Amino acid sequence: MPIIATVFAWWFSTGIILLLVRLPPKNYGTALSLFALVLALATGGVIITADKDTSSAAYFAAGCALCIWGWHEASFLMGKITGPRPAACPADAKGWARFKYATLTVIHHEIAIFLTLLALVGLTWGQPNQVASWTFGVLFTMRISAKLNIFLGVPNLTDEFFPSHLEHLKSYLPKRPMNALMPISVVGSLILCAWLMTQADHAPEGSAMATGFVLLFTLTALALLEHFFMVLPVQDAALWRWASPNKSVRKPDPRPPKDTDLGPTSWESTK
Repeated sequence: MPIIATVFAWWFSTGIILLLVRLPPKNYGTALSLFALVLALATGGVIITADKDTSSAAYFAAGCALCIWGWHEASFLMGKITGPRPAACPADAKGWARFKYATLTVIHHEIAIFLTLLALVGLTWGQPNQVASWTFGVLFTMRISAKLNIFLGVPNLTDEFFPSHLEHLKSYLPKRPMNALMPISVVGSLILCAWLMTQADHAPEGSAMATGFVLLFTLTALALLEHFFMVLPVQDAALWRWASPNKSVRKPDPRPPKDTDLGPTSWESTK
């Protein structure tokens, strides 16, 4: 049941975020304000369940962590909390300069997530149910890994759901067959999965952390699957097509732009 519940929550919550992002931009403020109420309730849920050492409390705490995570993702995709430099990557930027520019596009979002993680750790510190902080920590860690891999270059960027106000982020995402970090990310994720299952086996039966470690294992395995989707000829976007039914994958136009400097001879040579 923890595995089934985690898979469903991962799939459904991602779809809900995509549906919210499809709202007209003028409604973003209202949507995030209402979402903030969910954020407050979820934070209260983390506090209430922290001292409850039961399986049901573990489910509830994990759900609260997902709600808090969802608010951060929505605020980013709606362009409300991103970074101080909402611009495309300069054409001549390479190496650390490119990394610096990319970081400035998202740094406020990353800081907000990190501060939230610290707050959740503080709220659950020393308590029998630390599933909320662990869940948020796994999401944060695996997301950083995914972002770095995409920045370094992968075959499948999975950027088709980017809203128009975040189109500039695509300029930082090169397409490459592989990068040096991907094998490290995969091996590290496998080690984390094995460790989480070992902890689940050693935790007292029926306790919050026994269930929680299985939830965390499944969440890590799903994040590992998303890493595989980056390099395999399979697109995971189809899993959430229901959340963006009117948006199709854009195919590159083989013709040059109308304002191109290419003359007729040059255009014919590219056919």
